Amino acid sequence: MSVQERKQRERADRERLIVATARELAEQQGWDAVTTRRLAERIEYSQPVLYSHFRGKREIIGAVALEGASEMAVAMRAATAAADTPRERVAALAHAYLDFADRNPAVYDALFQLDGGLAYAQDDTPEQLKDAFAALMETLSEVAGDGVDPGVFTEVFWASLHGIATLSRSRRLLPEDAEKRLELLVDRLAVL
Repeated sequence: MSVQERKQRERADRERLIVATARELAEQQGWDAVTTRRLAERIEYSQPVLYSHFRGKREIIGAVALEGASEMAVAMRAATAAADTPRERVAALAHAYLDFADRNPAVYDALFQLDGGLAYAQDDTPEQLKDAFAALMETLSEVAGDGVDPGVFTEVFWASLHGIATLSRSRRLLPEDAEKRLELLVDRLAVL
């Protein structure tokens, strides 16, 4: 291995460490606790080293969001792969989405609430975000209904899931009605 290759590997390892540490800190204490100073202390590198990887917190949030989008896509595809019928796939997709949001609140915030400097629904949207949307659309396009644009249907279904996730987390919805809410969403929006 050349010196250049070793340096590139070390740089990539440091970057992964920064992102993992930011994510861990945000999940434990919230995004307000994530500062470049605190991250530098936790990873035992100086702030200039941290800034050599990311220009600031905004880019770190973006990196956490991209990692989270990839994980969410994997979770949704795994859930739908185990289902047999279109309705079961849609229900599994919805459960996987809401479970991901519930288990990873800081990552979910990085994806959808905070400014990570990422472009959504644009030509320059990062591949990880496009793939997460594609994971939704793969299942939802089969239940969109005749004459309905699958992309628009996916946006509406996704917006519904996002609303449920956000309102549930802020305790504005009764937790005991979670399953009824999901069944209603699937039954009313998915044309089976």
